[in-house]
Amino acid sequence: MSEPDQSPQSEPDRTTTTDGPTVPELTSRIAELEDLRLRALADLDNLRKRCAAQVRIAEAEASAQVAAQWLPVVDNLERALAHAQADPGSIIEGVRAVRDQAAGVLAQLGFPRRDDLGARFDPARHEAIATRPDPDAPDGSVIEVVSPAYGEDDRQLRPAQVVVAKAD
Repeated sequence: MSEPDQSPQSEPDRTTTTDGPTVPELTSRIAELEDLRLRALADLDNLRKRCAAQVRIAEAEASAQVAAQWLPVVDNLERALAHAQADPGSIIEGVRAVRDQAAGVLAQLGFPRRDDLGARFDPARHEAIATRPDPDAPDGSVIEVVSPAYGEDDRQLRPAQVVVAKAD
């Protein structure tokens, strides 16, 4: 019986293939792609942080612009308080002027005061706080505005609080 040949057979070189890149080349490519992935993730995180900072700055600037529009209203209220001892008629006139000025600021910001008296009740635009019989008004119409609405359509700060006519 003869012993099998114990001569070392040459094993195939596992680092090379005849069909494509070598294992070291593939390992290098994987490392390169992993580095690119990590850089892309870092770039994305940096972009997110920059965007968040820009949003904070824009919000602060918008708040400052709105506040600046209200400063004249506050100034006029201060003037009205300083003249509290004056003629009551002139105080009332001054307060009305400040109210109109405040309504003007809201209108400039895109929220004009709405006059809903006589309008058909619309739950998207009105909040009914009471109903009352009124023979002179159509059923379901607004007969009293307790608190006016500011804004239009989808840009509404608040709906009008109203009293609605009901049939007897």
